[in-house]
Amino acid sequence: MNAYGLEIEVYSVSQITDRVARLLQADSVLADVWVSGEISNFTHHSSGHMYMTLKDDASRLRAVMFQGANRGLRFRPESGMRVFAHGYVGVYRSAGEYQLYIDFMEPAGLGALFLAFQQLKARLEAEGLFDAALKRPLPRFPRRIAVATSPTGAAVRDIITVARRRWPAVHIVVIPTLVQGDGAPASIVSSIEQANALAEAGGDHGIDVLIVGRGGGSAEELWAFNDEMVARAIRSSRIPVVSAVGHETDFTIADFAADVRAATPSAAAELVVPDIAVYLRQLEVARARLARSVRRLIDQRQQRVDELRRWLVQKTQTKLRTSRERVQRLAGVLSALDPQAVLGRGYAICRGPDGAILKDSQCVDVGDAVNVRLGRGAIGCQVREVVRG
Repeated sequence: MNAYGLEIEVYSVSQITDRVARLLQADSVLADVWVSGEISNFTHHSSGHMYMTLKDDASRLRAVMFQGANRGLRFRPESGMRVFAHGYVGVYRSAGEYQLYIDFMEPAGLGALFLAFQQLKARLEAEGLFDAALKRPLPRFPRRIAVATSPTGAAVRDIITVARRRWPAVHIVVIPTLVQGDGAPASIVSSIEQANALAEAGGDHGIDVLIVGRGGGSAEELWAFNDEMVARAIRSSRIPVVSAVGHETDFTIADFAADVRAATPSAAAELVVPDIAVYLRQLEVARARLARSVRRLIDQRQQRVDELRRWLVQKTQTKLRTSRERVQRLAGVLSALDPQAVLGRGYAICRGPDGAILKDSQCVDVGDAVNVRLGRGAIGCQVREVVRG
């Protein structure tokens, strides 16, 4: 209650600051705003953050660009430089001051171009032109590739050199194309259509994939690849398109519309053409693996042959031993039945005058001549007496 007896609500400094912060956050314009101005009091702190003031003829606005946002800057800000900055306006509570929190910044000379780029990109993206589902895979082993670029630039030489080093058999068709200036967008569109016509012709003129691009340059020099006609021609292509514009940090509408974006023309050749050295190494690995498999199979078969040989030798030896023992037994039987063996034990064989073996005394008479076979030798005898059984 004040001196007049009226009740009043007293706010702390922090409450006022928070209230202002909420009001700024609720403002849709200040939450996503582009600001143009001249940099003054620029400081690049050791923390990596950039602090500055943006000013015009009538006012000043404190600004900060944190390290995470300024890491991708393609230029070095300086006091006195006019810039085009994007971000949001918020309250720095410790100082109770409002300031611009910058997430993107370009030199003012490029501001209009960048704004046009962002607007076209947003419109085509909303239309679905950059949808990942529309992207076509690159052929694994392209026989013929087309390159739409300047026939005299470094980009075409880089692509040809890299492609032929990686896969000497690839055929490269260079479609001369304007890549800079007022007539460049129409020339790029015409080259895309020409590559598709060759693809439809097929046979020796067929095209498997198209590289569209150029070497590095300023934003103005690369602007032909930010043209809506070029983006739609790329998306309408019936063969896969690789965008290879500028350097790794350069991004164009063509990059978003293409099936694949390459950081550089040389990188495009590496993406499109397989590396023969890799496949030769794979073939060598496969050959070595096959050789090992065949050697292993041969060794296994040889081991089996050795086992069968040992088994056959064992079986043969067993059979021979059994047969030898049987022969020995039979030999013993035959020896026992051999008359000569009987004679060797003192027995004799007597044959009559007709040579027949005498088994009965009735077969001879006194005076007959007989032959007596002994164990060793024989004797001739004459019968002097016959005893009849």
